[in-house]
Amino acid sequence: MPELPEVETIRRGLDKYIIGRTIRKVSILCEKSFRGDKKYIEKQKIIKIDRRGKALLIQLENNMWMMIHLRMTGQLIYVGNEKFAAGHPDAGFTEEMPGRHTRVYFDFDDDSHLYFNDQRKFGFIAVKDELGIATDSFLTKLGPEPWDMEKDDFYEMLQRHKNTPVKAAILDQSNIAGVGNIYADEGCFYAGILPWRRCGDVEREESDKLLEGLATVMQRSIDSGGSTMKDYVRADGTKGSYLEKFAQVFRREGLECPRCGAMIEKTRAAGRGTHYCKGCQK
Repeated sequence: MPELPEVETIRRGLDKYIIGRTIRKVSILCEKSFRGDKKYIEKQKIIKIDRRGKALLIQLENNMWMMIHLRMTGQLIYVGNEKFAAGHPDAGFTEEMPGRHTRVYFDFDDDSHLYFNDQRKFGFIAVKDELGIATDSFLTKLGPEPWDMEKDDFYEMLQRHKNTPVKAAILDQSNIAGVGNIYADEGCFYAGILPWRRCGDVEREESDKLLEGLATVMQRSIDSGGSTMKDYVRADGTKGSYLEKFAQVFRREGLECPRCGAMIEKTRAAGRGTHYCKGCQK
């Protein structure tokens, strides 16, 4: 699944290509992948693309919305005067569209097209009105994103989960939105906290540093185009460079810590593969 920086990178790419386009026709090839009635979005102009956590939110001129979640293997492929692919980089990036994994596609008024591909059919496009977006159960359960969370609120959240490992608490999207495995490890390293420490043992100064770290490493990733994982690329089809340029511990097991020179190790915490430096993190 893409993490927040990858989805934000996709949002910025889509903004370039589809803002101002009118949806002439919606073709649904897999009923599971499309939720709602397409009549509410056909013949409507796209006026804005937002993001909440890991979900893309596309607003239309009639105040209807499309919520898009790529999940594990989703792709968005735009074909017009230019072509770009966003999401899971399988053969869909180069094959003729619609392809064997195309589930939904949109024809625009300028004869360009946007294809939603999803190999495993876990992703979806949902049509919502304003009230539906405001009350959507997926969105309303999300906590604030790292940039929008006050230090007092973050520390209070940790204390409410005093017996929970730190990594588990920050991966919980209802506590803080958008943090995934990469950025949980990097944020803990930034703050010098072992990911399996209990939240109740985190001092206030450490809590402030952790929140700062989560915001910092995720912003660095957005600025560099998202993490370079085998599954996700930028909206223009190129890979992001976060792991190569900025990652300090994630997927660096067996290498020296750039801060203290100790060996980066990998274990499991919060049910996930977890990277840490035993020299820097306490």
